[in-house]
Parts: sequence; structure tokens; C-alpha cells
Amino acid sequence: MRSLEDFQAVQELVALGHSDSEIRRLTDIPRSTIRDWRAGLGATSNRDRRDCGHNCSGDHDYAMLPSIEYCYVLGMYLGDGYINRTHRGVWRLRITCDERYPEIVSECRSALTAIMPNNRAGAWSPSSSRCVIIYMYSRHWPCYLPHHGVGRKHERRIALHPWQEAHVANAPHSFVRGLIHSDGCRTIANDRGNPSVRYHFSNRSEDIKRLFCSTLDDLGIPWTRPSNRDIAIYRKEATARLDEFVGPKK
Repeated sequence: MRSLEDFQAVQELVALGHSDSEIRRLTDIPRSTIRDWRAGLGATSNRDRRDCGHNCSGDHDYAMLPSIEYCYVLGMYLGDGYINRTHRGVWRLRITCDERYPEIVSECRSALTAIMPNNRAGAWSPSSSRCVIIYMYSRHWPCYLPHHGVGRKHERRIALHPWQEAHVANAPHSFVRGLIHSDGCRTIANDRGNPSVRYHFSNRSEDIKRLFCSTLDDLGIPWTRPSNRDIAIYRKEATARLDEFVGPKK
């Protein structure tokens, strides 16, 4: 296992804008390891302590998280969320929602509260936009959502840790629901004069699209890819399945 000093050296070089190949030449650390560290994977308990803050041991019992609420938040975060560190050293999760769908805002806040019942899930609306920003502060977000890193999500690797895969296996419907609520939509198309339900999911990250499609595969829901960025679900049986646990945004 690589040392904490190696990890910190790589993170400093990443912050300076060096590529994986350049960091490989400077540190003699394999590119695969650098790629994982850039994406927030391969964390040791020491790294968890450093990221969460001095009050975090890094020894979380992830199995105790409520799968339904966690998978929903995970989907929302992968679509329209990000984590940043405040000047006080506490991490802040922010998820952007459309103000036209107050029930989604309420569901997201409730799910966050279920994950961290001792923390407050707040919301505010910037005056210059039609968005609602849902937020919660915690020292533990880098542990619970270990996908933060340098750059945009579609520019770095996004993969689930084994404990996250177990939660998604327990609550795949909630994961798909969160992804669609953040980066998807349900539409009614005109199919030769007949109304026809369509679901669409759009994201620039190949990894996030892969997670979405593989979960649909596990649920037995067929999908197509009409463009590089978009995933479509249009078969009658498939949209009927999605209507059972997603349905129209409200």
C-alpha cells in the first residue's frame, strides 16, 4: 500500500495542473494509481481522516446507511451535485434542483436528513436563477460520497466503491430515480397521433451513463443511446416500469 506522503505529493501535483503522465515521471508512481487517486479511489483510513477533518476517525459503518435514501442522494449528487471545503475546514454538499419541482426539493432534503439526522439540510434560491440549492455541511461527505476530485465529473473517473455497489444492489430503483430527477426527464411524445411516454437521461460523463445503464440492465429495463450524451427509454413496457418508481416530476 502506498504511503500517505505519496498520496499527498500526487494531490499537490494534481492541484498544480500536472497530467497523469507527468506525475508518473516525477514520482515513479504507476499511472493507474494516480488515476484512481485523482478520482478519489483507493483511499486509506489516513486519507479519510485528512479529508473529513480531525474529528473523523475514518472508520464508518457504511452498511448502516439507509439504502433507499443514500442511493437517491448518490444519484442526485452524480447528476447535479458537488462538494467543496469551507474556510472552517468543514465540507459542504450542494445539489442544484429546478424550483419548478418542489416535491423533488423536499424529497432530496428528507433523504439527506435520513443519512445524517443530526445535520440540517438547508435550501436557498439565488435571485438570478430558477434554481434551488440544497445544501448540508458535514466533515464526512468525502467518505460518504468519495467521488469529489480535481476537475469536472466528466473529466475524471467515476466508479462506485464495493460498499456503494451493495447499497445500489439493495435500492436500484432509488438510484435510478435520483439520476433521473437530477439529469433526466419524462416526456409525452406524439407517436402517430397517440401519446407515448419517453424517458431521457443526459450526462457528459461516460462513467455516470454506464452506471445508469447498468442499473437499468439489472432491473431488466431496455434502453437506447440516440446520441453520445443521451440515454433514452421508450418501449411501452420499459416506461411503464419507470412510471412505477419515477413518474412525472412534480
